[in-house]
Amino acid sequence: MTVDANSTIESAAGSDLNDTIRIVDLHKTFGNLEVLKGVSLTARKGDVVAVIGGSGSGKSTMLRCVNFLETPTAGEIHIGGEKVMMRADGSPADRRQIERLRQSLGMVFQSFNLWTHKTVMENLIEVPVHVLGVPKAEAVDRAKVLLARVGLSDKAEVYPAFMSGGQQQRAAIARALCMEPQAMLFDEPTSALDPELVGEVLNVIRGLAVEGRTMILVTHEMKFAREVASHVVYLYNGLVEEEGPPEQLFGAPKSERLRQFLRSVG
Repeated sequence: MTVDANSTIESAAGSDLNDTIRIVDLHKTFGNLEVLKGVSLTARKGDVVAVIGGSGSGKSTMLRCVNFLETPTAGEIHIGGEKVMMRADGSPADRRQIERLRQSLGMVFQSFNLWTHKTVMENLIEVPVHVLGVPKAEAVDRAKVLLARVGLSDKAEVYPAFMSGGQQQRAAIARALCMEPQAMLFDEPTSALDPELVGEVLNVIRGLAVEGRTMILVTHEMKFAREVASHVVYLYNGLVEEEGPPEQLFGAPKSERLRQFLRSVG
């Protein structure tokens, strides 16, 4: 449902505050190319939702729409029970609302996106101090705890260029956690890593799942998704082809397309 730019912020009818993230009938078009054709997905508190599918299925586009790194063409997005207010073209009706809701979502990208001219510690405290107004000493203390959490206590004063890809991605996860987000969004966090470094990043994400953190994870790591996810969504050609608990999707898929996909990825 679209609204006028002057509409007040409201929760959608029937919205459940336990739904940390809910997207309804999400569409996204790039020119003449319709990438998302009506995707719906819910991540409740503590859920780990793994999104799988082939290249071009719309996985990353969907995740970027949730965080408004891409502007949806149509549909609804709810964060923490609050509906994102959109104009008729899908663009945000209230930029301040977007900025506020973004602070509740920790985003981890494929390519780390650390500031290369800043140390790891400076990367972690930048947003808490300069955007959220957290006192620097408090931000530093929390960053130290999180660096220990991801196994990087000795890298606080190191620049990203002097770290492995796995270490950089773990630092990126710690940076996202510094925002104390309601949910974490992972966009194929291991796709840019050498095979021997994948495990160290997945172990950190596995630990976050054990802690009960809400996560949406776009991944091509099928074994990991099966072990860690509470819910799996298979996208095909911009639509949800099948979804359900991992034991169902991986053990007894109903869709022939999903069966073919799982065979293709081994």
